[in-house]
Amino acid sequence: MKTILLIEDDTALRENTAELLELSDYKVITSPNGKVGIVKAKEEKPDIIVCDIMMPEVDGYGVLEALANDKTTNQIPFIFLSAKTEHKEIRKGMDLGADDYLTKPFDEEELLSAIESRLAKAQILATMLQENLKQPKEDQTEDGLRNLNELKNFFDDHGDISEHKKGEVIYRESEHSNKVYLILKGVIKSHKMDESGKELITALYKADDFLGFTSFMDNVPYQESATAVEDSELAGISKSNLKEILEKSKNISLELMELLTDNLSEIKEQLLQMAYSSVRKKTAQTILQFAEILNKKPEDSIKISRNDLASVAGIATESLIRTLSSFKKDGLIEIEGRNIKILDLPGLQLIE
Repeated sequence: MKTILLIEDDTALRENTAELLELSDYKVITSPNGKVGIVKAKEEKPDIIVCDIMMPEVDGYGVLEALANDKTTNQIPFIFLSAKTEHKEIRKGMDLGADDYLTKPFDEEELLSAIESRLAKAQILATMLQENLKQPKEDQTEDGLRNLNELKNFFDDHGDISEHKKGEVIYRESEHSNKVYLILKGVIKSHKMDESGKELITALYKADDFLGFTSFMDNVPYQESATAVEDSELAGISKSNLKEILEKSKNISLELMELLTDNLSEIKEQLLQMAYSSVRKKTAQTILQFAEILNKKPEDSIKISRNDLASVAGIATESLIRTLSSFKKDGLIEIEGRNIKILDLPGLQLIE
């Protein structure tokens, strides 16, 4: 049985999360603040740590830094848990060495999936480390890149920075794919046209996501177009440069493969929703998806075109507009022009 150290100052959230993890066959050790958490981590040597950021005594950054500087705890997988969702805050935590970052509120599957994947990764890396113990620097590139977060910093520091206004096309389907991008700011949609000329949004990407992957081996063009949903900033590097980095780093290749696999799973879920859900559920889930991607609080308005909403939901624009009107009558949302404000978040989440 794997042991999890949960460091969280919110008593109710700590107890509820601990119960959830115990029901999933984990042994859970809890701590009400960072200071106690550091002590328990060094005493218990858990298999993984889930830690809040904003806490009394010592915050989450302080906990991670203290454990990273201790040889007995610096290899323990570490997941941040926080309401902070700004790009700089996420990057700060990942720069300190965190393995993942979950934002509140999170759902049960999201937390369990993050824990399972990080435990599996830790086991794989431990095996690789034992196999290559006599050559500890073999997997380090000439640029010193060792993990996915350092790769993102490489994009930040050495990539070609480009700014794109809302509605501006970054690249078009069938164009030669020269670059891979890291989104520094904003939201990007990828989309295709079907045979009838109808646009289908295939994915939404936010700050800290990669964009524009195609084959590294063949001269494959972009398989879809990419357009800025809001004012955005991107850092791009050539595919050949990225290929060189991946060839020199097993760790980065492994983490990138895991990331792309997760992206494929999300796209599969979106396609299943489009295929089997009711129009009302598709519309509700799409509003919630845009709110999450655009990093909006329930009280904030979402400004998004009806065509984009309909395209992601996989329904006709006319059907979407009728459904939005019914949501407004039911008191679930408020509509002012192109703006949509969520009034009843639990109500939207429960629509079938």
